Amino acid sequence: MSQFELQDELNHPRTQTPQFTQMVEQGLSRRRFLGASAALGAVAFFTIAPLSQSIAAVLAPAAGPLLGFKAVPVSTADTVVVPDGYQVERLISWGDPLFTDVADFSNQVQNNTVANQQRQFGDNNDGMSLFSVDENTAILAVNNEYTNYELMFAHQGKKMTAADVRYAQAAHGVSVLTLVKQAQGWRFAKDGQFNRRIDANTPMRISGPAQGHALLQTKADPKGEMALGTFNNCANGMTPWGTYLTCEENFNGYFGSDAAVKLSPAFARYGIAAEDAGYSWYKFDPRFDLAQEPNEANRFGWVVEIDPHSPQAIPVKRTALGRFKHENAELVIAADGHVVVYLGDDERGEHIYRFVSRNTYNPTDQAANRDLLDDGDLFVAKFNEDGSGEWLSLVYGENGLTAENGFHSQAEVLIHARLAATQVGATTMDRPEWVAVHPHEPMVFCTLTNNKNRGLKDNQPVGGPNPRAENHYGHIVRWRPTAGQHSAKGFQWDLFLIAGNPSVHGATPYAGSSNITAENMFNSPDGIGFDQAGRLWIQSDGNYSNQGDFAGQGNNQMLCADPKTGEVRRFLTGPVACEITGLAFTADQKTLFIGVQHPGEELEPSHFPLGGDSVPRSSVMVITRTDGGIIGT
Repeated sequence: MSQFELQDELNHPRTQTPQFTQMVEQGLSRRRFLGASAALGAVAFFTIAPLSQSIAAVLAPAAGPLLGFKAVPVSTADTVVVPDGYQVERLISWGDPLFTDVADFSNQVQNNTVANQQRQFGDNNDGMSLFSVDENTAILAVNNEYTNYELMFAHQGKKMTAADVRYAQAAHGVSVLTLVKQAQGWRFAKDGQFNRRIDANTPMRISGPAQGHALLQTKADPKGEMALGTFNNCANGMTPWGTYLTCEENFNGYFGSDAAVKLSPAFARYGIAAEDAGYSWYKFDPRFDLAQEPNEANRFGWVVEIDPHSPQAIPVKRTALGRFKHENAELVIAADGHVVVYLGDDERGEHIYRFVSRNTYNPTDQAANRDLLDDGDLFVAKFNEDGSGEWLSLVYGENGLTAENGFHSQAEVLIHARLAATQVGATTMDRPEWVAVHPHEPMVFCTLTNNKNRGLKDNQPVGGPNPRAENHYGHIVRWRPTAGQHSAKGFQWDLFLIAGNPSVHGATPYAGSSNITAENMFNSPDGIGFDQAGRLWIQSDGNYSNQGDFAGQGNNQMLCADPKTGEVRRFLTGPVACEITGLAFTADQKTLFIGVQHPGEELEPSHFPLGGDSVPRSSVMVITRTDGGIIGT
């Protein structure tokens, strides 16, 4: 959890008297009865009310067991724990040089320099994608989301200078790594031909409907066509034409001003404020000062497309996918050939979106696909109580998106996508995180990590896909598009699981759905993704206090689930105070890359991954089976 999410906790304090609706209690009770007495087929499953049978993911059993590993127990150790028969190794950590002419990271943090960080692996790695080049070469593109000043600087962020800000900016963005397959497995190649750092000052092209709009124009870029940098890149996506999608999330905290500035309602909706949120960039870089560059903040909150095969290629901000706090971008080719991208907006009370391209994908001419994400329609999800849902169009002139309601063009609809979603009546969600599409079936999953603000007073009514007012454990919603067509206007939804703590809360809604037990419990599902066999991998970014409501849950973890039976097993536990995030498999499914983010945050006692008295550093880890077999079997 970044400092901006922690700030959100302060801005929206926990309600004093949490209450659950009768509907939820009845729904969970009904689910437990059905889980013990019935097994439903997939068709029936998606046509029955979601807060009864659907809540627990009871589908017909698979032909054989999908999960073949022995679950690991809860851990509070400062290490990564994997199942028996597996091994885990470090691939790369914050500050490791990408080139031989760059210095190593110094444990004496005051000795680290801007020039080195610009060519070292960035901080707080998050989402990642793997691109095969040939049998023995691959490219790993990795997000570097944010920085922990308490670990980055000897003064812990209390005496920031212009040089410190430049150093922090250089640690953000994306790291592109060349990997080579050696006898001992996949390794990072220093000086590899694809190695690249993209940071908060890398030139980027703005494309799509919002390109050139007045709200994107600045003193440095009066045409509104070129931006500098990307930061707070959370999760990711990849395209079948070989590009990487990196998603800008909590961009708002980087802006501020010491001058008196009048901020628009749109800025308020995105959390943009004059107060220093902690990074202090605006104090030393004028483009982040709202008084000097009032439009600069509008140039962030986008999905950025990067060609990892070409280190000189200019990244592109694809405005047709909308501006909000993007979690990831899950791209799938619909049966009719259109490109569909599912998108979550990670903040309490925000929404789930979908983009559908105007033109169709051409598998025989990949170059022809390069601008598919510039032309299409953006939609936002509405979930109905009966388990049905629909995608509401965010097109200028439709559904009240008119000048009378503050929208004067399609560009403004996209720049102010959150306001547009509210205008059309989208369902408010419990912090939509990653979205994942099943590799073989038209079935989509989205993690809803938590929300303590449900209720009418917060304009976030309890119900439908958000059944708990005091939802600090999170849950996972899934849907099946009408007729299996991802570009269809409708869908049927249910809840795959509701996280909880049955050891503390017993048979109450806080215990979670019946596929959550004392042996696999966790809180705040975040990262999510499928392997090619259809195993669903779930990563957590939640409360690791191991106390109170979270007693017995230990450090954050990664679990694996069977999407048909609902079985969930714990596969991995991370070190102290970390988040487990980012996952990518090699084509043969025998190597898994995962991320360990912010170990030792808030000065918790961690020295991961090197031990001793070393500074804790976010890292990418490599997991394999000792017998060389497929992960998860």
